[in-house]
Amino acid sequence: MSHVAEQPLPLLLDEAPATGQHPSYIKDHRQRLRARFMAGGPAAMPDYELLELVLFRAIPRRDVKPLARALMDRFGDFNRVITAPEARLRDLAGIGDAVVIELKIVEAAAQRMARARVMQRHILSSWDALLDYCHTAMAHRETEQFRVLYLDRKNTLIADEEQAKGTVDHVPVYPREVAKRALELNASALILVHNHPSGDPTPSASDINMTAQIQRACDALDLTLHDHLIIGKSAELSFRSEGYL
Repeated sequence: MSHVAEQPLPLLLDEAPATGQHPSYIKDHRQRLRARFMAGGPAAMPDYELLELVLFRAIPRRDVKPLARALMDRFGDFNRVITAPEARLRDLAGIGDAVVIELKIVEAAAQRMARARVMQRHILSSWDALLDYCHTAMAHRETEQFRVLYLDRKNTLIADEEQAKGTVDHVPVYPREVAKRALELNASALILVHNHPSGDPTPSASDINMTAQIQRACDALDLTLHDHLIIGKSAELSFRSEGYL
């Protein structure tokens, strides 16, 4: 019986080795970076080095420092890198499936951890945690997203649902659907949340009008609309605090 030699599998784009890099340098650099992280934690590392640690798993065979810096140059900071749309990530040379998957795992983990701090909690007494979650999930998105947080009679968060996605400056919202879903969940109150990709949380005329429509729908069904939060890049606006509700 004849034997056919196994052919090595082709490397993924992410794993392709760069020329002129000594394996021992790459290994030593990774060990030093990991040791510094374990000794000092994330506060001891700039964003691009934290990003390198994430990329180590995706790209085991080459120096990832140039790619980490290229990502930082393109998107600005660690948060914007991990939340960047897949298509924009792939625009950078050297990024393939392995890197995209690793970054999106980190993004999902961050959102899950922030969400766990608010689900099944009394929202009005966990307001800072709620704002942290909203910023983690929405602040760096490049298109508008509209979410509704549904609360029970004790103001405990029972559901967090995305109602719609939109463009860079508009998202379609249907007040009847928001109110209908509240009844399905047996909710007693709700909080509206959407982001402004421009970074400026100032409400538009359509934001104010849409909120007024939802307020009327809530009033008709004896539901409480606690607030409408607009999430910007580094700040948020509360309709309640600003007198719109």
